[in-house]
Amino acid sequence: MPRPARVLVVANRTAATPALLSAVAERADHGEARFHLVVPASPRGMHRVVDPEVAGREEAAARLEDALPRLEEAAGSEATGEVGTADPLAAIMDALYDHGFDEILVSTLPRRFSRWLRVDLPSKVRGLGLPVTHVEVPDAALRREGALAAP
Repeated sequence: MPRPARVLVVANRTAATPALLSAVAERADHGEARFHLVVPASPRGMHRVVDPEVAGREEAAARLEDALPRLEEAAGSEATGEVGTADPLAAIMDALYDHGFDEILVSTLPRRFSRWLRVDLPSKVRGLGLPVTHVEVPDAALRREGALAAP
């Protein structure tokens, strides 16, 4: 019997959104898989310069705690997770090194809000040689959940 695919899920503000959870459920429907969520820390303001490795970890841990049970429900199985370093590409590489994965699912804010899309994170992740699925959460969905202020 083949082992389940190991899927790395990378998200921050979108970690518990219906769009991401739908993508996880769809992936789970395509074959047995184990999911691991990495939520990169998100330092804000001057903390990005002064202490980027410390700041934002509590906020990321709260998002992880909120998202994991929802991810498990969508996956239909137990999921694991961790808070990653503030640099999302470094957080992905750390997770790949520490755990090894077969594919990666990257969830981002909509293009006009996403710092990850401005630095073209999905393309950089594809450069790591694994299959990558990119989920861009729609503006309206984030507003409903309060993750974005209405314009």
